[in-house]
Amino acid sequence: MLASPEEQVCFDARRHGVVLARPFTKALVLAGAGGILVAQPWPLLVPGAVLVLLGALLALRAVWRWERTHLVVTTEKLFVVDGTLRRRSSAVRLRSVENLELDQSLAGRLLGYGTLVAGPLEIDHVPEPRSVYRLVERLAG
Repeated sequence: MLASPEEQVCFDARRHGVVLARPFTKALVLAGAGGILVAQPWPLLVPGAVLVLLGALLALRAVWRWERTHLVVTTEKLFVVDGTLRRRSSAVRLRSVENLELDQSLAGRLLGYGTLVAGPLEIDHVPEPRSVYRLVERLAG
């Protein structure tokens, strides 16, 4: 991903763990409903097991996607890389960033995440958003 030998990675992190809250909640609801059905007599046992399995797969998929998505700031670029079999990158050169914004909701301020907008690139659930904002601002300036 580095374009030149002089380019150095300044920041590399996954999106904030709060992105796992919604899929985990859905997975727990599915697994809970499945667990209730598994405790019932025979005909409901099979759909209950299927719901537990679906909940587990949903949670696994969410963790896999979270683990495979990275926000990277180098001395020349800001980019997001995601995917396993098919890697995708969205990048913006820091020299071309004229507009840099940081948006944090109340929950984001309390939990330590925010949305960083650098030109056409919008990255949500950025961990340590103020530090990343200052870093990008310093490198772009």
